[in-house]
Order: sequence, then C-alpha cells, then structure tokens
Amino acid sequence: MNFPSELRYTKDHEWVSLQGNTAKIGITEFAQRELGDIVFVDITTVGKTLAAEETFGTVEAVKTVSDLFLPVAGTVNEVNPQLDGAPELVNNDPYGEGWMITMTVSNPADVEGLLTADQYKALIGE
Repeated sequence: MNFPSELRYTKDHEWVSLQGNTAKIGITEFAQRELGDIVFVDITTVGKTLAAEETFGTVEAVKTVSDLFLPVAGTVNEVNPQLDGAPELVNNDPYGEGWMITMTVSNPADVEGLLTADQYKALIGE
C-alpha cells in the first residue's frame, strides 16, 4: 500500500496535507480498502469550526457507513465537488482526486503531532 511520506496521518485513517494554514484532508488507501466500494460521501460541515476528532462527515460504502474525523481543529472551507458525481475517486485515487475537504487549521503546529507515514504503517501492521 502507498502512504506518501509528505502527509501526516491519524489513528482514524485520515491523511492531512498542510500548505501554510490550509489543509487538504482525505482517507488513507488502507481505509478505502477496508471500506470497499465507496458509493456516497456526505459532508455538510462547510463553514463550521470544529475541534480535532469531531465528525466532519460520513463515507458510505456498499456494506457500511463510516464517520470522518477532523484530524486537527479548524474551519471546513470546501468539499471536493467531484465526489458528488464520482465518489469512487476515493477508492481510485485516495491521495489525489479523492481528497475530501480543505480546511483552515487553527494551529498549524498541531499537524506535526499527527502520525508520520512510518508511524501509520506500524499502526496498521504494514
């Protein structure tokens, strides 16, 4: 499996890419494989300020629905508009076209406290 070293990861299987105080968030390749075929992404928190580990949406696969947890505190800016018509992008390209949200991070230093790629691999037994 692929876990890009420039990203940070959570124990809940989200990834974070930080540019300044703006972060792009998605779920990991491991998470999308565990979920199976993703059929719907439901995120209705645009404009809301949430704490770290609060639910920012859900992802629905053929057999299950899973909550999505915000890795760090901040305000949700945007949902990936492509996911409305093509939720399978999360399966096909979880670190690229399958990103889920962008957010303004309250404290960018918090991202450094998340898991590195190597720590995440150890967490999932890779």
